[in-house]
Amino acid sequence: MADETIDFDKEMVGTVAVPDADTLDLDRLTTWFEANVEGFEGPISYSKFKGGQSNPTYRIDTPNRSYVLRRQPFGKLLPSAHAVDREYKAMSALGPTGFPVPKTYGLCEDTDVIGSMFFVMGLADGRSLWNGALPGIAKEDRRAIYHAMIDTMADLHTTDPAKIGMDDFGKPQDYCARQIARWTKQYRLSETETIPEMDRLIEWLPETIPPQHESSVVHGDYRLDNLIFKKDANRVLAVLDWELSTLGDPVADFAYLMLNWHNPADGRAGLLGLDLEELGIPSQDEAVERYVARTGYPVPPMDWYFAYNLFRLAGIMQGIKKRVIDGTASSAHAKAMSERVVPLVQRAHQFALDAGMPA
Repeated sequence: MADETIDFDKEMVGTVAVPDADTLDLDRLTTWFEANVEGFEGPISYSKFKGGQSNPTYRIDTPNRSYVLRRQPFGKLLPSAHAVDREYKAMSALGPTGFPVPKTYGLCEDTDVIGSMFFVMGLADGRSLWNGALPGIAKEDRRAIYHAMIDTMADLHTTDPAKIGMDDFGKPQDYCARQIARWTKQYRLSETETIPEMDRLIEWLPETIPPQHESSVVHGDYRLDNLIFKKDANRVLAVLDWELSTLGDPVADFAYLMLNWHNPADGRAGLLGLDLEELGIPSQDEAVERYVARTGYPVPPMDWYFAYNLFRLAGIMQGIKKRVIDGTASSAHAKAMSERVVPLVQRAHQFALDAGMPA
């Protein structure tokens, strides 16, 4: 499965001509490919994917094969952000197990080659699904797609990190505490305005962390549009975007996926307001039951985890907002995404109130 490659949906994440600010030195890049990518034959042509506002992502075409290149943004970066090396390590470790990830070809930590760290992976043929309602797909296929999404996450969470060389990929315990500290720091470094609810969350979340019962590799951003599905089967071909992956609490990772059942149906992954039974999409209770049956992990009430995940997402979006202001954001969608910070914080605050935070 690691040899299968990825073809992104052209409407949502298709390619465009490379903007002047994102051009690469093709001579230097070709030299690097010749030295590091087995089977490479030039010349190179390239375009840029519309998405990838965190790490700019390019399609690299050659006469015999196509690749994907993901790099860190040019310019000054926040500490530990844009971890393309972590993406590369996670996919390189998981690929040989049969877990669905792109084939990795090489990591370049020498910023002199194109101006930033980057890695190269395979480009493959599959389905990119963005709308959680899965329009135009048969009812039974919708259910199968959601089951595959849940099962693939469960398989990740039950993979022993030590057996695949990932036992040094992070600290296995106190995941939520470390994440709260990390995103508090990142948020403060990129803060552009005072949001009282965010200040309250930063105070309350570290004091109320549920016990962590298990430890596993966690993806950190597992959602429908970070998966590629096979064209001819309702199975996951590849899981993308491993920038936030580490060792940690699988329940917190799973709760991030479950947020989609509470996000409004707006043409993206959100399902709130849809008739799930009519569509054939599992309810949240059914999704939790399937995950628990496959992992054996206890899943407590998730209001705290929802507040935590929305807080973390707000921290990520605040970083994008700062890059928009600084003029270094990569994606055309970055400005719209940056405007989501306050609504995300407000929703996190409401889930925190539901979880018992004093009003």
